[in-house]
Amino acid sequence: MAGAGAVRPTKPRPVRGFALFKWSLYALLAGNVALYARQGTATETVDTAAWVVLLLLFEWETGGWRLPRWSRLAVRLLRGLAGLAVAWACIDYGLAGQTLDFANASAWLGVVVALELELRVPQRRRGFHALRRAVAWLLYLALAGFVLAWWLQVAAGEHGAWLDAWDASLWLAAFVTIELNVFGIGKPRD
Repeated sequence: MAGAGAVRPTKPRPVRGFALFKWSLYALLAGNVALYARQGTATETVDTAAWVVLLLLFEWETGGWRLPRWSRLAVRLLRGLAGLAVAWACIDYGLAGQTLDFANASAWLGVVVALELELRVPQRRRGFHALRRAVAWLLYLALAGFVLAWWLQVAAGEHGAWLDAWDASLWLAAFVTIELNVFGIGKPRD
């Protein structure tokens, strides 16, 4: 059967596995919106829904998806509205005295600014990007600390902390996934 034809190479398995992991994570985050709508506050529900929208928009930009030219204005408008909702939720957490929620939301806003800078500042500015990456990873470390704090609250039996711990864990994994997209991890190699 030597003359039967050449075997076509397939995409590497890690790429498929990364895509499956990523979209499973995104589905779980979308499910969090329903969980917060059922068990959380209005602020938490709006906050989570807005973050899901922002996450999917980041996926489009960092995942190599093509948007039709006509949709760019709609995407920018949607991003602006979701960004306003996230900022409103952060302020609301602060005004309500929810210190952990406020600190967590503030760190996430910092991560989004860092990601936006990564996408918008020309790559030739290597020193800037090295600093941006260092700041982003410091923010991720802070966010991991918040995740740990919520899981400690769960272990201490604090009512309702499990949803915040679960949510914070998923979001941390999701944004690290977005960072991996930015650096080209999980994209097919030519």
